[in-house]
Amino acid sequence: MGSNGELKYEISQSAYIKLVLHSLRHKTAAVNGVLVGRISPKDEGLVEISDSVPLFHSNLALLPPLEISLIMIEEHYVAQGLSIVGYFHANERFDDVELCGVAKNIGDHISRYFPPAPILLLNNKKLEPLSKGKDRSPVMQLCVKDGSKNWRVVGTDGGSKLLLKEPSANVVLSDYISSEKWKDVTDVDDHLDDITKDWLNPGLFN
Repeated sequence: MGSNGELKYEISQSAYIKLVLHSLRHKTAAVNGVLVGRISPKDEGLVEISDSVPLFHSNLALLPPLEISLIMIEEHYVAQGLSIVGYFHANERFDDVELCGVAKNIGDHISRYFPPAPILLLNNKKLEPLSKGKDRSPVMQLCVKDGSKNWRVVGTDGGSKLLLKEPSANVVLSDYISSEKWKDVTDVDDHLDDITKDWLNPGLFN
């Protein structure tokens, strides 16, 4: 397997859209989630992100709920041959595209178990052109660990390292935003408050 800088990350439409909708549901809060997937059996230089789980919209830095959540998620996906392969973060402020300490700490934690784990950071400014249907690149910035174990944003060529599995993902996302689909997203936070709420969001894309 190549170094993180050489790896590519391909995210499925459902995993991608779920994370963005989660951040839109809690626009005035920082939110986070985890990426679920595997190293591609056909290409060891590719991490396939096939699903995602929205985690929290409050108290992101608290370790005990995070630990419980990660175990719960791993236990659910292990039967499918999948595991947690990365972290998603959206900052509280619309114009903030810096990787904060909380994001780095959780990214560090996940990368202990899956060393090539990236952090995907929402770039709100890229959401605005979506309604015009012009941009097919992900609305997230890819961050990976460099040789000295520091997190860095993969530069302007980042679009070639983070791939949308379905080219139409932004068109579908735009439709979901205009129909206010984000109101239907449940995260682990909601589930811990009310266990009848399903953090797997089984009906979200029906």
